[in-house]
Amino acid sequence: MKLVTYLQNGMERVGLLSGDGSAVRPLPCPDMNTLIESGDLGRIAAQAGEELSLEAVTLLAPIPRPQQDIICLGMNYRAHLEEAAGYDAEAFSKEKPAAVYFSKRVTEAVAPEGFIQSHRDLVKRLDYEAELAVILGRTARNVKAAEAGDYIFGYTIVNDVSARDVQTGHKQWYFGKSLDGFTPMGPCVVTADEIPFPPALAISARVNGEARQEANTALLINSIGEVLEELTAGMTLLPGTIIATGTPAGVGMGFDPPKFLRPGDVVECEIEGIGVLRNTVG
Repeated sequence: MKLVTYLQNGMERVGLLSGDGSAVRPLPCPDMNTLIESGDLGRIAAQAGEELSLEAVTLLAPIPRPQQDIICLGMNYRAHLEEAAGYDAEAFSKEKPAAVYFSKRVTEAVAPEGFIQSHRDLVKRLDYEAELAVILGRTARNVKAAEAGDYIFGYTIVNDVSARDVQTGHKQWYFGKSLDGFTPMGPCVVTADEIPFPPALAISARVNGEARQEANTALLINSIGEVLEELTAGMTLLPGTIIATGTPAGVGMGFDPPKFLRPGDVVECEIEGIGVLRNTVG
């Protein structure tokens, strides 16, 4: 199933996206977090209402207000690790096999077709990062890597927008990753039963139509299973937890000279089987 959050007549609703993506069927659930926590998607989906044309509604981020910070993986594709070190070796060093974790504050995730705030008074080096995001559907503690797929509710796309000058100007990345409007998400959540585990999906990003990133999620240095096993050995992760698994090579800072975002630029992040997350820099 593909699940969406949308706005209709000023009301926020959750719905099922049709197979061809042209319509949505409302679900009797107040929001996506409640749907995930219910653990009863099948019963709720069976009560879906009549189809509405997608043109009659406005898509929002599938989880507009995550209940906790997003857990993020840094430098989790080999080629991106190399380009990041080339930009700033001190700020982007990593020793394999240790995963790099950080978190991203999200007051409200940006909708598909929404605007990335450029914060021109604060940010001079605005960058994009297309990422596969994993959404947990069960409380996870002491999970073994081989069992990780059983804990996943679904997948979506996140653009981990980053202020490189702010990010590298601090000893950690939290501030440079967490500004308002820095978390576009969507266009939908694809439930885990639709995607074989572990996901091996084409992932890409374009800026103004120019191909920038192109890889496959099978190339993660630290796999989803390894990440869940490591984190849950000492942390309890709750239903609705979002884990952004890292970005491949081709971000703006990786070019010579760098290709940072400017107001008016259109960024399209695409993952096979999920769709296209399209946003404009404001």
